[in-house]
Amino acid sequence: MIAADLSSKIRAGELPPGSALPPQKELSARYGVTLATLRQALKRLEDEGLLSQQAGRGTFVFSPRATYTLDSLRGFAEDLRAQGQTVTTEILGQDTGTPPDWAGTVLGDGPAVRLERLRLVAGRPAVHQLSWIRGTVLAGADLSGTSLYAALAEHGIGVRRASEVVRPALLEEPAATLLRRAPGEAVLLSERISYGLDDSALVVDRATILGSAMEIRTERAVHGLTLHWSRPAV
Repeated sequence: MIAADLSSKIRAGELPPGSALPPQKELSARYGVTLATLRQALKRLEDEGLLSQQAGRGTFVFSPRATYTLDSLRGFAEDLRAQGQTVTTEILGQDTGTPPDWAGTVLGDGPAVRLERLRLVAGRPAVHQLSWIRGTVLAGADLSGTSLYAALAEHGIGVRRASEVVRPALLEEPAATLLRRAPGEAVLLSERISYGLDDSALVVDRATILGSAMEIRTERAVHGLTLHWSRPAV
């Protein structure tokens, strides 16, 4: 109960990174438990990377890393909310235009919707995402609280599969300013192509992910997820 309550407060931003927890005697009295029980809970949270216990100084909150999983056909926000994370989306731009080469070569000729979003986890910027969506059906849709896949489904457009590459990169402007980090910081860059029921490309995404805010995790099985490893082109 203690670990779950503190974990929830940390992930919701009620206990911000760098803040100190009350003294252990005060916490044990607040939760109505012995010091031994409290210390077990704090050790568990320290093992999970949420707390740092420093001798002579106290217990401090670490910034929790959200987990982006690669074993399902879901978007960032859906993955994070499924883990109990507090996720909000800021729409930075939504208009119709001609995709740049990196998206246009995949989507083909014709207009597309440019969607630029900033994902905040527990109130802190974590992901900058730029998407190009084939056609104009979502040009006026409110996508601040709805996943892109769900919005497409509402218009009768189903997503059958997606391919994704995640590689290391260096943070560049203007994403650095939006994510409130310094240019040149190491980040993860996700490039995803989502395909429709007829196997034609529907969406091309580029997402810049702060490694300090998120980690990528997957489960493997003999007949489960298959991962392909390759060296990046030089």
